Amino acid sequence: MSAHPLYPHLFSPLDLGFTTLKNRSLMGSMHTGLEERKDGLRALAAYFAARARGGAGLMVTGGIAPSRQGWLAPFGAKLATRSEAAKHRNVTEAVHAEDGKICLQILHAGRYGMHPFLVAPSPLRAPISPFRPWEMSQRLIRATINDFATSAALARESGYDGVEIMGSEGYLINQFIAPRTNKRTDEWGGSFENRIRFPIEIMQKVREKAGADFIVIFRVSMLDLVEEGSTWEEVEQLALALEGAGATMLNTGIGWHEARVPTIATLVPRGAFAWVTKRLMGKLRIPLITTNRINTPEKAEELLRDGFANMVSMARPFLADPDFMQKAFEQRADEINTCIACNQACLDHVFKKKDASCLVNPRACQEILLIASRQRTTNSEQPTAKNQQRKIAVVGAGPAGLSAATELAALGHEVHLFEASGEIGGQFNMAKLIPGKEEFYETLRYFGKMIEKHGVKLHLNTRVDARFLQNEEFEEVVVATGVSPRTPNIEGIEHPKVLSYIDVLLHQKPVGKTVAIIGAGGIGFDVATFLTADSHVSEQPTNNPVRTDIRPGGQQLTTYWHEWGIDPAYAHRGGITQPQPEHSPRQVWLLQRSKGKIGARLGKTTGWAHRLTLKSRGVQMWPEVNYLKIDDAGLHITVKGAPQILDVENVVICAGQNPLRDLYEPLVQAGIKVHLIGGAKEAAELDAKRAIEEGWNIATSHR
Repeated sequence: MSAHPLYPHLFSPLDLGFTTLKNRSLMGSMHTGLEERKDGLRALAAYFAARARGGAGLMVTGGIAPSRQGWLAPFGAKLATRSEAAKHRNVTEAVHAEDGKICLQILHAGRYGMHPFLVAPSPLRAPISPFRPWEMSQRLIRATINDFATSAALARESGYDGVEIMGSEGYLINQFIAPRTNKRTDEWGGSFENRIRFPIEIMQKVREKAGADFIVIFRVSMLDLVEEGSTWEEVEQLALALEGAGATMLNTGIGWHEARVPTIATLVPRGAFAWVTKRLMGKLRIPLITTNRINTPEKAEELLRDGFANMVSMARPFLADPDFMQKAFEQRADEINTCIACNQACLDHVFKKKDASCLVNPRACQEILLIASRQRTTNSEQPTAKNQQRKIAVVGAGPAGLSAATELAALGHEVHLFEASGEIGGQFNMAKLIPGKEEFYETLRYFGKMIEKHGVKLHLNTRVDARFLQNEEFEEVVVATGVSPRTPNIEGIEHPKVLSYIDVLLHQKPVGKTVAIIGAGGIGFDVATFLTADSHVSEQPTNNPVRTDIRPGGQQLTTYWHEWGIDPAYAHRGGITQPQPEHSPRQVWLLQRSKGKIGARLGKTTGWAHRLTLKSRGVQMWPEVNYLKIDDAGLHITVKGAPQILDVENVVICAGQNPLRDLYEPLVQAGIKVHLIGGAKEAAELDAKRAIEEGWNIATSHR
């Protein structure tokens, strides 16, 4: 078979001896919530089948506990009995029917469990769980080793091609390995040899029970990013021992869930942790998998080509686009719906006990509702018959309008997309300018390609009114006109030192060295991040269909390491050192009228990182602020009732938005069918996830 012209390493088969993987992509483990839903394994089967059709080389399920003590949450997913194993046949048969391969991840939460039965090597409560764990007896340790092996054997019985043993991210196995959480003095604690006895015996027992011709991936915590974590010498010694115990491959685990270092958020540079995997390359005979923030075929190919790993794990990129690998193989990478690492609909949903989805792909985890046969989920809709084709106007090319227009056009309707400005994107055109949010360029690139592919008639620099739309005989209109900034009623709001967030981000107006930001929602945080970065201008990707990296490493990767205290020399336990925050060119106050924590409504899995970033840059975050007036002296306020004047050069208003829906009523009165979506429907928090989903729902109703 000849090498692929663009991605020869990514599409090179990987021979494991007893089986061969068709390419070097691993769809990494993600918990979706479907695992716990009643009859959820049928939905999970459709979900994985779609990714198998899309060309993933190997897939791994979300974490499944080997016992009740190992639950992540009460009545969580578990594989400990034959009756439980039988239900998994839905998943494996669906995947194999699409010529895919899949492993089940065995995960024991240990002290990370959110239930009162949790156990751990030592009775130390985790900062992310309200429960103190029970210390495991030696008898329970032996029983747990057998539980892992039994679960692996049941996985084989269920039809899985292998298992992944979760030994990283601070879960039970990792808790035995690290001195941070293992304070035992018996043969399961103390020396490093004793601390790794638990994972080694699990690996040996799993191999013994599951057989030699069964994939066993061991996910090793190669970089703990917590104090009292492992040293590099210990990581290397453990890896060699796991190879000797029978592991087929080693996957890279990065960071504990309690670590105060963002590892998968969009602010993390692409491939930021591949260097960790590369340290092990050449020291083992078995393949190594690298992971974290690899979201394009170009980045995957680069890492494989340059010897960072033998295989790349991409989890959320397959959530965003199940056909990721197929599109790359067919040299259609510009059609990939790229994961922007926002966490808003995947991890944030799971933490709220909701099914996972994807901000840029609302279809994710809805596959069973969208397909009635084994056709490709993204191409299953038949073109609309000519006599059913409708002429539809979409007004506004922000995320909601882009979603509606491209989905409707894909169904065969004649769609005209009107945008008053000179480019598509709406509020995304400001978001993409925020340092750490450059991935938004990818979403706009994707929508631009879908406009072209599906024949949307795009009209830029075009304002339309109800009369025009009526005269053009549109049968339906989608109003996606977005929002306008809300101007608060403050004396002196017209003062020259007052700017809106649009002035700062979109129009790039000059901003002084001292700044007060009124409003501490998502936009307030973005503006504060923008103003406290060393440079306002982020490197933008080229328009070449084979995209260059937005943040190719170099200085930006080094800046990320410094800002978060990551030690690439690995001279310290856990690979962490003292953070060296980025120097801020401004003094900024981020002000909130209400009581409570600043930024409380930010995403659960990313909000903490945004708060830490601003805190490290010296941003003053004040709640309970009442705004009195703005004049030459500055911003007059009271803070918790105490009067104060902030002598600032500029005041930036980020005090919410109002919906722009002037078109709606005239169209309704004219008798035209109208849909109101996105910010025009509800301006609160500029929810891009809701906007894109509402656009998609419009098309769903037209099938």
